[in-house]
Amino acid sequence: MKITLDLSKLVEDGKLTTEEAERLKALASHETGSLAVNILIGFGVISIAASIGALLPSAPTVIALGLALFALGCAVTLNKVTQWAVFGQICLVTGALMFSGGVIAEMEGSVASMLIVTAALAAASIAARSSLLAALAVIALSATLGARTGYEHAMYSLAIFEPTLTVVLFAALALAAYLGSLRLSADYERLAVMVARTSILLVNFGFWVGSLWGDPLFLLRGFKNHNPIEMMSNIIVPAYVFSIGWAVVLVGAALWAVTVNRRWLVNIAAAFGAIHFYTQWFERLGATPVSVLLGGVLMLAIAFGLWTFNKRMAKVA
Repeated sequence: MKITLDLSKLVEDGKLTTEEAERLKALASHETGSLAVNILIGFGVISIAASIGALLPSAPTVIALGLALFALGCAVTLNKVTQWAVFGQICLVTGALMFSGGVIAEMEGSVASMLIVTAALAAASIAARSSLLAALAVIALSATLGARTGYEHAMYSLAIFEPTLTVVLFAALALAAYLGSLRLSADYERLAVMVARTSILLVNFGFWVGSLWGDPLFLLRGFKNHNPIEMMSNIIVPAYVFSIGWAVVLVGAALWAVTVNRRWLVNIAAAFGAIHFYTQWFERLGATPVSVLLGGVLMLAIAFGLWTFNKRMAKVA
């Protein structure tokens, strides 16, 4: 377990002696040096693997290198070699990502490739007890419904092509993961909680996109057999359904989270509540000086309420 201590403050308050503080500093210095070595070796291994992949540019080569790196990371992590823990995690994540990229390239980004990557990342996260890989598995699953991100100069984009299915699928996954976390041991509970939290983020993204454009239900109507431009002119689930539903879900989630002391969910509900409010606010009123002023005042009010809640929860804890 890692904790953060303000040694100078503890010495001033008389809770630590100067000698004890110096001893803790010495231990921290050793840990920092070990971390630096881990990171340097990890990036050295990644550079070698990337160079081999560039010299032998093929998907099978990338897949093989990914599996080798992942196996090395697993060996370090599962054998609990503490001094090489960071190096092991670097190899785990890099190997899993290389394998995933190789499979997607080999199968040309098909739905089958994303399902294989999802299953592989999920299995890897369980084997390595890695929360990051668990989150990546959920994100890979969202790609089977067409979810994606993009970047152009000074602009990021998010695409959710199936808002309704995204909301339903990942709400069910979040619920299942949460219920599972109540019955699992500590290591696997952490993974289940990460799956639930990542799923909640995707549910909110689905609501967000749906509240702007509605949902033509591409997949259910047979996307391959229709012109997508024509389908966009025939929205099946209107945007206002997502707008109202999102508001109801956010309020309900926040109220439930307060009763069971789930601070993360309260903060997420507040954050996406603000996003939802601003999205609808500027869609309806536009970016005028008055609308921006009123929006800023309301944001400060929301921020103050959230700060008050977090402070109260911290005192209770």
